[in-house]
Amino acid sequence: MNILYFEPLGRAWTRMKLALFKPFDLHKWFIVGFNAFLAGLLAGHGGGSGSRAGGRGDDLSFNEFVRLPHRGWEWLMDNPGWFIGILFALSFLICLGVALHWVSSRGTFMFIDSVALNRAEIAKPWREKSREGNSLFVWRLVFSVVTFAGIILFLAVFFNGASYLYHTVHPGQVPLLFIVFMVLVFLIFLVMVGYISLFLTEFVAPLQFKHGLTTTQAWSRFLPLFRKHAFHFILFGFVWFILNFAVVMAIIFGVMMTCCIGLLILIIPYIGTVATLPIWYTLRAYTLEYLAQFGPEYDLFPEPVADELPAAAEA
Repeated sequence: MNILYFEPLGRAWTRMKLALFKPFDLHKWFIVGFNAFLAGLLAGHGGGSGSRAGGRGDDLSFNEFVRLPHRGWEWLMDNPGWFIGILFALSFLICLGVALHWVSSRGTFMFIDSVALNRAEIAKPWREKSREGNSLFVWRLVFSVVTFAGIILFLAVFFNGASYLYHTVHPGQVPLLFIVFMVLVFLIFLVMVGYISLFLTEFVAPLQFKHGLTTTQAWSRFLPLFRKHAFHFILFGFVWFILNFAVVMAIIFGVMMTCCIGLLILIIPYIGTVATLPIWYTLRAYTLEYLAQFGPEYDLFPEPVADELPAAAEA
């Protein structure tokens, strides 16, 4: 099996042009853009440090650093008003995060519907893919909780370990090897989380869409494929990162070329997504085209890309 990386991007680009520009239908742009906006609600789409002369100054600053969690907790206990306010803010952010997870999960299938079937509908995919969307929501929510717990665990091990080494094993010496090791562990953790999130949105959700599966059932279909073609999917992650980096650079360049006027449009929720819809449409079509290379059971498109595609735009 010959797995390609850039030819699917060319087909995705062609699908985007045929769907959004042949003919150009502003009504369709706003509907598909709305689906893309919902799907992307969760998408994100060292600072400098001073130095002091003298070893004791460095030791003192590191000692203060490893005591940050303890001092932060003491400050909260001494300021109950701030403690209650922070708890209220965290509760609000948690509720908001849960709501965004749910809406984005349902929107993921709405946007897949728009791209795979080349149609502009809102109510129909929202209703027909409610089971899959709710399943994706639960899976995402649990994964987010596990990821957050992993970060908290990492911070606890890091600060406790650094404090123990600094005060007990090698008193007064900054544990550089421990810090480097923990940073590497955290980077590996972030890469793993990134790949799981990528595979979930770009491959598992499409399998749910095609076969009407729950998220867990779709993972059970994707994982054997991943084990068989692990290199291709890992390499896809690098290609995906490069493409998204290029998109960010292009957007920044466009903002600069318009003297930041373009930024005023991009920062408006929904309108910014509609204005940049060709980008998100192409990226969504790209992952579907890439997945389709592995066989008919992974192909969501009813027909291969051609000179003309159906251009239905139904409200």
